[in-house]
Amino acid sequence: MATSCTEKQLTIDVMTYNIRNNNNPDADGENFWPYRKDFAANMIRFYDVDIVGTQEVLITQLKDLLDSLPDYDYLGVARDDGKESGEFCALFFKKDKFELLDGSTFWLSEDPSAAGVKGWDADCVRIVTWAIFKDRTTGKKFAVFNTHFDHVGPIARVESAKLLVKKVDEIAKDLPVIITGDFNSVPETEVVKIITDKSRSNYLADSRPIASLKYGPEWTAHNFGRTPMEDRRIIDYVFVNEKVKVGKHAVIAEMLNKLYLSDHNPVLVQLDLK
Repeated sequence: MATSCTEKQLTIDVMTYNIRNNNNPDADGENFWPYRKDFAANMIRFYDVDIVGTQEVLITQLKDLLDSLPDYDYLGVARDDGKESGEFCALFFKKDKFELLDGSTFWLSEDPSAAGVKGWDADCVRIVTWAIFKDRTTGKKFAVFNTHFDHVGPIARVESAKLLVKKVDEIAKDLPVIITGDFNSVPETEVVKIITDKSRSNYLADSRPIASLKYGPEWTAHNFGRTPMEDRRIIDYVFVNEKVKVGKHAVIAEMLNKLYLSDHNPVLVQLDLK
């Protein structure tokens, strides 16, 4: 999968990838980040991904990925201080293919501009990193939002969904929209229903159900294989608006011998931007 374009259409490959932070070597064992970092970078390079929305990225992991992915640049700040403390929702993009026109980070809380503030009943500080890109070949512009919703607070997840769609409308306006992230919510939840509410004028859709070709398992989170198969569900998504057509959707459940890419499967989609 790789970027292609015609006079009226741009095709790009976009991935959402919770890489799992490298805070806990005892819990992660042989899947601790230093053992996985080359595998993770090589996977991105192999699939020739144009844009990667990442979650749980610490500054050391950000530097590891940039060192291994010289064709990519990134946008994002850490959630705890708006600089380098805490996790990033970093957006990686091919710098020779896309021009970054605008971008920033807002916080998922009652005050989206306040760095390091937990929102509602959240256990952690949560953020959204967004960017407006222009394809250097076609001149096509589009918006990408990348996030990681709270894993504990149900109110926080619902309110985060409401804030996200509000900000998408404000920032993206009439552009094609792509949203990547770990939403800690299964498809049947109120969170996903808010994001995909068809009563909104610029409504968003989950890319998997509308893809022309689906590949891979129907689950993303697996805790390095420790979650029983019957309990595994999709909580990682790529959402798009009606100006984006979904060609292929893949859940990448690959391993290197006994090594996992993460405790989540990356999701890779091929998108046509009108």
